[in-house]
Amino acid sequence: MHVFPFTIVGFDLDGTLLDTSADLTAAVNHALAADGRAPLAFDDLRSMIGGGGRRMMSLALAATGGYDEALLDRLNAVMIDFYAAHIADHTTPFPGAVAMLDELAARDVKIAMVTNKAEALTRPLLDTLGLTARFTTIIGGAGKPSPLPIETMIAQCGGLDDGGRAAFVGDSHFDVDAAQAAGIPAVACAFGFLTKPVDQLGADAVIDHFDELIPTLETL
Repeated sequence: MHVFPFTIVGFDLDGTLLDTSADLTAAVNHALAADGRAPLAFDDLRSMIGGGGRRMMSLALAATGGYDEALLDRLNAVMIDFYAAHIADHTTPFPGAVAMLDELAARDVKIAMVTNKAEALTRPLLDTLGLTARFTTIIGGAGKPSPLPIETMIAQCGGLDDGGRAAFVGDSHFDVDAAQAAGIPAVACAFGFLTKPVDQLGADAVIDHFDELIPTLETL
């Protein structure tokens, strides 16, 4: 019988499993408008996603005239309040994501979520989309590229005794660097919110669609 090579597969959230870009863009532009600033274009903001909400807001403010910490604190709070109230107005799983999660579950793989998005936003988003129960563990506010959240993910999924292996799937250097620092392979999503070209992330493999993930993992 063919045995799947990974017992744990972890995922990033924004730009990996879910296309959150429209809702995040709306929230950031709402906060910019509160300070009388012009909105950012969707494509400009997409590349700012990935390091957590505060970093995203700081980049948006830097691109629209600069800021001090007090302004960042105030507008970050405005952004989070708006986002929490509109958390899944336009957010959907990327094509093939749900079927891929089904297929991993059918192979008895433990599925994990490790995201730099605050856990107080991550869980309501996954709840709204009916995805929460699919994850053995959900780690928000992770602080990637630190390897610690990846190591925590593995521990909370029961560890890697008896020759088990883990892999991580993401769309940014935060994801790839964290996984590799934790000693596990990283798969990069070419359709994600890329901060630089996907072939420059240093991932162990790249996918263009979730249909490719399971065959790709079988080659690693």
